[in-house]
Amino acid sequence: MSSIEDVPPEILNRLRPICRQLPQSYEEPAWIGVRWRIRTRTFAHVYTPDADRFPVYAPYRTAGQGPVVMTFRVTADDLLGLTADGFPFFRADWGHNVAAAILGDHTDWTELTELITDSYLEMAPKFLAAQVVLPPPIS
Repeated sequence: MSSIEDVPPEILNRLRPICRQLPQSYEEPAWIGVRWRIRTRTFAHVYTPDADRFPVYAPYRTAGQGPVVMTFRVTADDLLGLTADGFPFFRADWGHNVAAAILGDHTDWTELTELITDSYLEMAPKFLAAQVVLPPPIS
């Protein structure tokens, strides 16, 4: 089983400011890794799964290390489009609107910020979602 210590600090250091900027969001240890929540709803969860116990992650091992995975919510309409091309995205094997991303040097942090924000908007009460300030477009 993974713990928060298994998630590389550089990944957590990138995710924390993205998640903290969302109204009333908070971070907590999860059963595996760490998650960010709004009220009792998880909108982002990062962990290092055991690829031996969960073979779906085996192809993503690098240098004998398990992958770093983040799950998040996505609208049902966007799920297929996001996951159709495969790496780094795939559909989680639980939930009707849950996607996963393999994180690493290849990660597009601008895209990931948008996906996390959209996940938050899916899970947050409407009055909190209305307070979200979307990031400005990148020039």
